[in-house]
Amino acid sequence: MAIFSVYVVNKAGGLIYHLDSYAPRAEAEKTFSYPLDLLLKLHDERVLVAFGQRDGIRVGHAVLAINGKDVNGKYTADGKEVLEYLGNPANYPVSVRFGRPRLTSNEKLMLASMFHSLFAIGSQLSPEQGSSGIEMLETDTFKLHCFQTLTGIKFVVLADPRQAGIDSLLRKIYEIYSDFALKNPFYSLEMPIRCELFEQNLKLALEVAEKAGTFGPGS
Repeated sequence: MAIFSVYVVNKAGGLIYHLDSYAPRAEAEKTFSYPLDLLLKLHDERVLVAFGQRDGIRVGHAVLAINGKDVNGKYTADGKEVLEYLGNPANYPVSVRFGRPRLTSNEKLMLASMFHSLFAIGSQLSPEQGSSGIEMLETDTFKLHCFQTLTGIKFVVLADPRQAGIDSLLRKIYEIYSDFALKNPFYSLEMPIRCELFEQNLKLALEVAEKAGTFGPGS
């Protein structure tokens, strides 16, 4: 069981915090000698595998890391173009990690705004007044859980469909937000959350929830 990610969306639909807490099992890392026996291409600011499936690496997978350091779209950790770096024999042998393309920051902002709109639509479609909006969306690979506070802040958790205790975890995240973000004198409401104590306690809460499989009251 696993918790994949956490999003915090303000009442205007803006993404003010996100945390990816799970590395997909589909990621594959391999050390290559020159020349690279995969055909890579640049697509939508990412370097993707166009041909040459092998050892868990699939067509459509993106270059996620080089020599253990995450890449940033089409650039290495030190700002070099990935395709240029991998085309230089002097950089070999090289370790490359491949996997499903990760969402960019702009894509996460867009999706948070879209979910905010869907949440509002869900409330309006309800045959009864006072609907809370979308609380859960389920697919075959994950569940999206949402808890909205009275002030309109939404806490969203994406988790394995078998993960238990997410309702309690959502309220725990709200408690952490209240204790470490709202009480921080340098934090302005509705602005992005940049609070080290908030993130530390959030990660601890996720670890406890994953290990226990549930997050009961008082944990």
